[in-house]
Amino acid sequence: MSASGVVNVEIVCIFFDGEAPRTESDEYVEILNAGTVDADLTGWILLDSADGRPSFEFPETILASGETVRVYTHEVHSRFGGLSFQSGAAIWANSVPDEASLLNTNGEVVSTATYPPGCKDL
Repeated sequence: MSASGVVNVEIVCIFFDGEAPRTESDEYVEILNAGTVDADLTGWILLDSADGRPSFEFPETILASGETVRVYTHEVHSRFGGLSFQSGAAIWANSVPDEASLLNTNGEVVSTATYPPGCKDL
């Protein structure tokens, strides 16, 4: 906790069944800063924790209080933060539940999410 507010970053949902054929490049994980202050995500890791890989390291990223960002499998959408694993293959399994974890720069798990439900089910 900072002197002026609370940092609370969480995985909101996983859009695990992309519509792009085969690669499902449009899959994403949506992350929310539910805290009262901006969160510096630089160096944080988003991980497919069920498989242990792949992982995505956040570049210099400040997530304002109340804002969301998406990390896509292989697409870049600037209006959602412009972040991508740049994976040529689907990451999130469609046939079995999977789990994503968000780790801070100390390697501590800050948030996890499984599916279903996915983003469209919320």
